[in-house]
Amino acid sequence: MIPISNRLGVMVAATALLGVGLAQADGVDHFEGEPSRTVAEAWDNLETGNEQLKALINGELSPVEMAEVHEVTYTLENALARLAEAHETSAVNLEEVHLASERNDTETVRANGEAYLEAISGLVQQ
Repeated sequence: MIPISNRLGVMVAATALLGVGLAQADGVDHFEGEPSRTVAEAWDNLETGNEQLKALINGELSPVEMAEVHEVTYTLENALARLAEAHETSAVNLEEVHLASERNDTETVRANGEAYLEAISGLVQQ
């Protein structure tokens, strides 16, 4: 499991990466990558993909390895997108809790508080 300090850095990087977008080269095969259906799966894919990428970039980068780098980035992008989505959901729900607490709206605090805790649970160490 990635430590919380590194997780927050990953979330910031994911948000920046998604905001900037990725340029696509002409004539390059594109892949779907491994899906990240849950936050836990995203963390697993991120850890595995990072290990693969590290091994690849520390070796010879022949055209075969470059193709492998290209393929693994799809899985990493899927993982970062899932984490960014969970981060965004957490932020939205927490803001609703904040605003509802100012209005003494206990129903919204409870409902959005539970949604916030659910969304954030996979982003922080318990």
